[in-house]
Amino acid sequence: MHDHHATRAARPHAGRAGFRPRALVFDLDGTLTDNMAVHAEAFATFMRRHGMRPMTMADRRRYDGKRNAEIFPAIFGRPLDREELLALEDEKESIYREISRGQLRPVRGLLPLLDAARAHGLAVAVATSAPRANVEHSLEELGQAWLLDHVVRGDQVPRGKPFPDVFLEAARRLGVAPAGCLGFEDAPVGVEAVVAAGMACVALTTSFDEATLMASPVPPDLCLPDFAAYLAGPGAWLHATPSTSSRG
Repeated sequence: MHDHHATRAARPHAGRAGFRPRALVFDLDGTLTDNMAVHAEAFATFMRRHGMRPMTMADRRRYDGKRNAEIFPAIFGRPLDREELLALEDEKESIYREISRGQLRPVRGLLPLLDAARAHGLAVAVATSAPRANVEHSLEELGQAWLLDHVVRGDQVPRGKPFPDVFLEAARRLGVAPAGCLGFEDAPVGVEAVVAAGMACVALTTSFDEATLMASPVPPDLCLPDFAAYLAGPGAWLHATPSTSSRG
């Protein structure tokens, strides 16, 4: 795996004038769609069923962005075998899919950003901790799967976020060095993974406020409310008509 300190030294900054990534790598939940409140509602129902207290914001700072394989043993306070883990995951995520059906919307500016990325020949991937059924559900609800070159899930790599594996695998599949990628995240755990991968990092304030994100042990380069703000700021170069279009 990459040497962490060497990666950090070479990492580009998302707000630096002239930084033009060759690839965009997006987290899914809370980033492509502002749905973490729906996940919180699903978790509250799940926790009630199991006689546990609801999650606090401190819990969410610790767990949001991680894989269920890490979250469930932590909240139950004991190791879980694969069969039990999958049963619990299916129970909680079925609740999420049911209550989110027809409710998911793309974060403001996502569609113009994806269109501009395609016009400029930028590669696009999703790097998510969500299980396969949720990924398929969410992308189908959003109708954006066709705009993505690759989708990489946490269960396809050795280690979940905050380790960089899922972002490094996305970069590998896209054929772009991590330093040429811009990662978008919404949670401290995910931001840490983007930065550890050696990518520039923008955090959206959909799930956590700017103060929380910037006070994290590994802060993002920038905090923005949505993708429209990125296009109006550091991504304004994407408004220009590309000299050679990759459309078609």
